[in-house]
Amino acid sequence: MWRADPRYGNLGFLPKKRSRRGRGRIKSFPKDDASKKPHLTGFMGFKAGMTHIVRDLDRPGSKAHKKEIVEPVTIIETPPMVAVGVIGYIKSYRGEQTYKAVWAQNISEEAKRRFYKRYSRSKKTAFRKYAANYDQKKVKADLEDMKKHCSSIRVITHTQMSKVGCYKKNGAKKAHILEVQVNGGSVADKVDFAYGLFEKEIPVSAIFAKDEMIDVIGITKGHGFEGTVTRWGVSRLPRKTHRGLRRVGCIGSWHPAQIQWTTPRCGQRGFHHRTEINKKVYRLGQKGTDSHSATTDHDVTVKGITPMGGFPNFGVVSEDYIMVKGSVAGPHKRALTLRQTLLPQTKRAAVENVTLKFIDTAAKNGHGRFQTSEEKAKTLGRA
Repeated sequence: MWRADPRYGNLGFLPKKRSRRGRGRIKSFPKDDASKKPHLTGFMGFKAGMTHIVRDLDRPGSKAHKKEIVEPVTIIETPPMVAVGVIGYIKSYRGEQTYKAVWAQNISEEAKRRFYKRYSRSKKTAFRKYAANYDQKKVKADLEDMKKHCSSIRVITHTQMSKVGCYKKNGAKKAHILEVQVNGGSVADKVDFAYGLFEKEIPVSAIFAKDEMIDVIGITKGHGFEGTVTRWGVSRLPRKTHRGLRRVGCIGSWHPAQIQWTTPRCGQRGFHHRTEINKKVYRLGQKGTDSHSATTDHDVTVKGITPMGGFPNFGVVSEDYIMVKGSVAGPHKRALTLRQTLLPQTKRAAVENVTLKFIDTAAKNGHGRFQTSEEKAKTLGRA
């Protein structure tokens, strides 16, 4: 089929339509290894914003070996998640199917809101009878049944929206619920491990570690309805073309008398579900500790990870956070799903130990000059 000009755009991502959900969904979990201890393989955070760091590159053979380099990083706020249930899956000829789910006795209002379209107008009866008639013996019997029949175990967790900086005041109150697979050990060990997490907070440091490679699953920034030039990158037609310039010159042949699926067409651009693999973790910050600050051994300025004036459209990062190399999908505030990498990492960049020399905390609105307000006051004088 003849076309005016080549275009970019991977056909493997078709159809380019809006995602049905506002958060990333884990469609594949890492391969299970029974020789390891039971552990979780996923987490959820919220995109705060971006900044940059300075570090020495330790990569023999590179032109920048043992030289300072500047790299962009993304800060993802990760308040602890709460485990409220365990669900077991059995193998069938149609793949894994749900076998049984066991819930905790006490479930927070944030999680209950997820089961309602309009929580404020509802009768708020979710889990009321379940909590009132909670039978410890029946729960133990269900867990023993899961140990006998299930092939994989997942923990039902939810985020704590009340602890997210941008949602503390007049923000979203409905928690995100995520099933996280338990890997390591036998099925009985996994069930006991999951049951031991009931109604407890799970920090991000219990799942990920510094210098680890992780995958980030999210929904890209939405751009609405776009034409073929913007959506597929086709070239504009010559100046005197009849009936428009920003369109495909020929959308199909006479026979077969239909438009092929590979033909660039206008439509939705953005708000797509995407998975970015191999994002290196540069730092794990914990609330209320020195690791939550942005001070390094080479930087003598005592400062927090939040830049001056806060992250644009987000605010202050007050909970745990994770710093990953490069950019991630979606705008500020968007929920991101973090997953342990599916493949073993052997490349030099993946196993490199990163030591940060400087983390920029200048204001991101405009051209920031100062790292802290105290530094600004000393330089310019107090007004």
